[in-house]
Amino acid sequence: MKKKLWDPVLGGVMIGIAMLLTFYIAGRGLGVSGALTSFIAWFQNIILPSVTQNSEYFSQYFAGGINPIFDYLVFMAVGIMIGGFTASLVSKDFKFEILKGPNISNKGRLVYAFIGGILVGYAARLARGCTSGQALVGAAELSVGSWAFMFAIFIGGFAAAYFVRRQWI
Repeated sequence: MKKKLWDPVLGGVMIGIAMLLTFYIAGRGLGVSGALTSFIAWFQNIILPSVTQNSEYFSQYFAGGINPIFDYLVFMAVGIMIGGFTASLVSKDFKFEILKGPNISNKGRLVYAFIGGILVGYAARLARGCTSGQALVGAAELSVGSWAFMFAIFIGGFAAAYFVRRQWI
């Protein structure tokens, strides 16, 4: 039995509506890479408060007595996780699995995913935003840099696929 998937045009329209609402309500666009940094700043302040307060980078998350865990990005990230989990339960599509090709072990796939996640997370902080934030918010704002970034992402992805395709076929 073939699964019924959402129409991609409807999905795109819904993302656009979500972006408009986010700009209207929060005054900023979508993208949640900042949520992880807010969480890390909050957690680091619990276990190493002097390090956090003396850090030029992390201390700004507490400027004016603000608690970074109450940033709208944290709530958005939690909402995305709850929404995705709920959607998988409602569609009866929830299952634990490791998606991989036949030429890599589960352990190898998880190691590569972990390393890739660290690299992408670090790069997102250097770039001051994640790829989805660049694509959605930057493209919606008609930022030339965001459009150039997205073209570079797709070109880089296709180029990298050549080297890792043996893992998937």
